[in-house]
Order: sequence, then structure tokens, then C-alpha cells
Amino acid sequence: MGAVIVPMRSLVAGVLLVSVLASPVVAQEINLDSTQSTPVQDAAERPALRSNRWQEDWSVLADPALRTQCGDALKYLSLSDSDPKTYLSFGVNLRERTEMSDAASFGIGSANNTYLLQRFQIHADLRFATYWQAFVQFEDARTVNKQAISGADRNPWDLRLAFLAYVRPFADGTFKARVGRQDFAFDLQRFVSLRDGPNVRQSFDAIWVDWEGAKWRVMGFVSQPVQYSDEHPFDDTSNRHFRFDTLRVERLLWGKDELSAYYALYSRDNARYLDAVGEEHRDVYDVRFAGNQSGVDWDLEAMAQRGHVGAKDINAWGSGARGGYTWSVPWSPRLGLQVDAASGDRHPGDGTLGTFNPLFPNGYYFTLAGFTGYTNLIHVKPSVTIKPVSRLTLMAALGFQWRQTTADAIYVQPNIPLPGTAGQGGHWTGAYGQLRADYSFNANFTGAVEAVRYDVGRAIRMAGGRDGDYLGVEGKFMW
Repeated sequence: MGAVIVPMRSLVAGVLLVSVLASPVVAQEINLDSTQSTPVQDAAERPALRSNRWQEDWSVLADPALRTQCGDALKYLSLSDSDPKTYLSFGVNLRERTEMSDAASFGIGSANNTYLLQRFQIHADLRFATYWQAFVQFEDARTVNKQAISGADRNPWDLRLAFLAYVRPFADGTFKARVGRQDFAFDLQRFVSLRDGPNVRQSFDAIWVDWEGAKWRVMGFVSQPVQYSDEHPFDDTSNRHFRFDTLRVERLLWGKDELSAYYALYSRDNARYLDAVGEEHRDVYDVRFAGNQSGVDWDLEAMAQRGHVGAKDINAWGSGARGGYTWSVPWSPRLGLQVDAASGDRHPGDGTLGTFNPLFPNGYYFTLAGFTGYTNLIHVKPSVTIKPVSRLTLMAALGFQWRQTTADAIYVQPNIPLPGTAGQGGHWTGAYGQLRADYSFNANFTGAVEAVRYDVGRAIRMAGGRDGDYLGVEGKFMW
């Protein structure tokens, strides 16, 4: 069936792409949102296409002068002659990515593989009664020729998002609430992400509330993460056996610098770790400080985890730091440094589990190659980024990785222990080089190429692993 769908979608994408490339639009970067607060939009401008499509406000197309692109008749369907904010809007996402990997999981249990990842999404957005929004999005995620299929690779025709939202401004702030299937993303998405790197994004069945003032923001939600199945359409589920609840506070300092903290409860039945099995209950405490001043940017985050898995207590931690300096000269060169660390289980067989759980990590955070995950890790990554033209971003980086403890395993994304590495070999995991290019053809179509070469250390070689090469070529269309 997948072999039939690929050419059909490619034909549709080609027709849409021709109309897009012929239209006079301005290139814009499409970035992931940190905590999904809806940005302020100029009433006289078309909205920017966003990773979270429900954040786009197409009521500006009530002005016929702004209906300049093919398909605008479906971007804004007025449902009221007196209120331009009452309307229905449709949209489409199509992402095609070819990946070539000669050593997934460092070649342990996997062979050389070249395959296609395909993600197609269609949505409808209804705005009504001034403060209300009803949003629904369907997703069809498939693979072609991929040998090892994970839960984040395939999801044929299922409900990705379906929620009712209420947003009302007051004199001293704005109240927001959402009920239904939705997604969350915090900050750089180290630990709570949209999971946009893999083929299937992460959703939650949740109740979410938010109060935003001039400098303060308080938000909280109770949720059941969606668990994906690829056996047949519309078979994804969520239940009380897997929960993720959060209370978060943010404060703006010195203008736009941000200090935030949150508490989360992560619980699931039948959790399995190398040294613990049973009901998992994690109390998560996170603090972050990020900002940008005079060309210097920084993002510092630390997380502590307590609780239990079965009869064993949890004592785990993770941290991350990104910083850099951007010169105000042609090509806008940025020199960056990233340092990350996460605990492993130092003493298997005792009453404490030290293995860090990265929760819902972002597949983009290290590299798209997925060689290593955010568990039992020390990671140092200097990088250089340049923009030769406004639409093109080039990045080169070197990564150096160690284990936090040799008693625990080396982990691959998202949190999978590499067989034969626990208690074997030294701290050194390996080093990698990364090259990435992102190009924005226009507001609707972007492309990216990423290449990674990973040279493994002794512990991986002792387990039967080898050096790995990865190449990914991606095209993304949004309408």
C-alpha cells in the first residue's frame, strides 16, 4: 500500500510546489515554539506558517487585498458577515525524508539501510464566538524500505490533534485553556518536545490551562501521553497507566531573558530498566535560565528526578547548557558551545536506580542520526553557524561523548540501552562530526541536508559495534 501512496503524494506535492514557487512570497524560517505561547501578529500581515499550525490566525484574510496566494479561499472561509474572527481554515503538511545509515545502533543488530520517511498531515481550524477554537489534525506517517521499525516511525492514518480551546484577554493578562488531544514543547525541547525529528510526533490527551501577564506566566496540565500503534488506522490510545502532569512558572527578567521552573509527575506501569522493573513514579524538578544580550545567547537547564521504579528508589539528574556569540557582520557567524550531562546507574543491584529518564526528548537535539540518547551521558559540542544568504543556514560541529558511569549502558535514542555495553569498557563513547544545511525556498517550502560521521570508542567496539555514517535529505511543504 505504501508503494502506491508515495507517488500519489509526490504528484500532489509537485502540483502544490509549482504554485508555491511561482508565488511572490518572502522567505521565513519555520522554528519550533518553546512553550507554545501564541505570538503577536501584525493585523496587516499574513501569518507565518508555524510548526504548531493551530497558532496561525488567518482572520487577516478577511481583507480581500491579502488573498494573494493559491488556496487562500480555503485558508479563510467566513462563517459570519459581522465578525471576521468567525471562520474555518484548512491546511496541509507534507514531509519527505530519505535517510541513509550504515550503522544504526552502531551496527549492533542492524544492517546498512536506505529508506524513506513520509509524514502527511491535514487539519481544520474553526474559530468562533470570539474566544473559542476547535482544531483537528489527522496524520499518516509511513516508511518505505526501513528494516527496523520503531514506535516513532509509522502511524498510518490516525488522529493526531483534536482539542477545544478558549482564549480570553483581560486588562492584566490573558487566560487560556485547552481540552483534548494536543502537544506540548518546553524551551529547547531537551526533555519535553514535539518530537519533530522522528516520523511520528508526540501527542497528549490532556487538560491544559495558562495565565499570561506582562512578566509572569503560570501554566499547568494533566495528561495521558498517546501510545502509538501501526496495525490499522485510528488505533492510537491513551490511558491511566501512563501519565504526565506538570505545573510550570515563568518570569521575564531584564526585558526578554527568561527564568522558569516546573514540577512534573511522570508515571507508567510495567516500566523496564536494566536494573529495575515495575511501576514507575518520577517526581521531576526542572529549572532553566535563558536569554540573549549584546550578541551573547545562553540556555541553561537542570533537572532532578526522584521517586521509585518497583521497589527501587530513583535518584537521577540531567543538565544541559548551550551558549554562543553572534557577530553583527555579513554572514552573521555564530560560535557556539553545548555541554550536556545525565546520570546513569552507578551501582546495579542496590536499592537505588540512577538511570536518567529523558521523558519526551527531541530527536533534533544532538543529531538526526540518533546515535546516542540523553541518558548516562557527558557531551561536549563546539559548533560554527553562518548564514551566507538570508534563506540559507550552514552549521558544522564536533561532538565528544563519554559515559557518566561505566556501570550503566551506552544509550541510543530515545532511551534504549545498547546491548553488551553495561559494565564493559571505559567512559569514552566516541566522537562525531556533523554538517547541516537548511534552506528556505519560500514561506511554504523548506529543505535540509544533514551528514554525521561517528567514530566509536572501545566500549562499543567490545560490544560488536562499529563506526557509523548517516545522511539525511529532507523536504518540507506547508500550506
